Amino acid sequence: MQSNKMKARIKAGEPVFGVSVMYPSPQIVEMIGEHGFDWVMIDCEHGSMSPESAELMCLAAERRGMTPIVRPETNRPEVLMRYLDRGAMGLQVPHVNTKDEAIAAVRATKYYPLGDRGLARGQRSTGFGITGGSIAGYTEWSNRETLVCVQIEEKEGLGNLDQILTVDGVDVFFIGPTDLSQSLGYPGQRDHPIVKKAIDEAFAKIHKAGKASGTPGGADEVPAHVKLGVLYHYTHIPTFMTYYGRHFLKQAGR
Repeated sequence: MQSNKMKARIKAGEPVFGVSVMYPSPQIVEMIGEHGFDWVMIDCEHGSMSPESAELMCLAAERRGMTPIVRPETNRPEVLMRYLDRGAMGLQVPHVNTKDEAIAAVRATKYYPLGDRGLARGQRSTGFGITGGSIAGYTEWSNRETLVCVQIEEKEGLGNLDQILTVDGVDVFFIGPTDLSQSLGYPGQRDHPIVKKAIDEAFAKIHKAGKASGTPGGADEVPAHVKLGVLYHYTHIPTFMTYYGRHFLKQAGR
């Protein structure tokens, strides 16, 4: 069983950089790894992945030395468990608006005594029961190495952020700017003064509490996010295509 290098770096206060993939393609995951990214976010909330295709993408990430993180469709124990059992080394749980919802995400991700995640011996995350290690040893390893990220992306979540920050077992508090802009009444306007102020205040609270923050961003936004102290970064596959596609056509005179 491998350690979660990404989680270790975040604990050490070092930023990590990933790419979000919404399409069921282990090959795309491998290409991301060849670029030297630390992790990949397998987006099952907005993407078209099934648990089976997400498992193959986890395998591809591991093969290229990256940490596979899954964003599940919803914060329900039976959904979270499916992706963990198939090899995800962490979950980015969407739409966490209350302390109780954050606690539920942690408990569904961790085994006893930290949670009540369902335990089975024959799935991929336990080596299919073939490796010979003890189940007790596996549960201790999983509780230690699995990353939990909760997304604060609605007005309600912002209002409850102080309480959410007190939840033990959450490794990253992620600010989702797109859904947040909509919840605040300015859909897609991430740079609107009201949206920007809300995001800046949220980061300040997270960092004052001594917690790790996360957010997405393109190449032009990453330097400011790093300077601000954000540790958990990712961009998107369509962003790759947009940048190079426009550059290519411009060079071609189109």
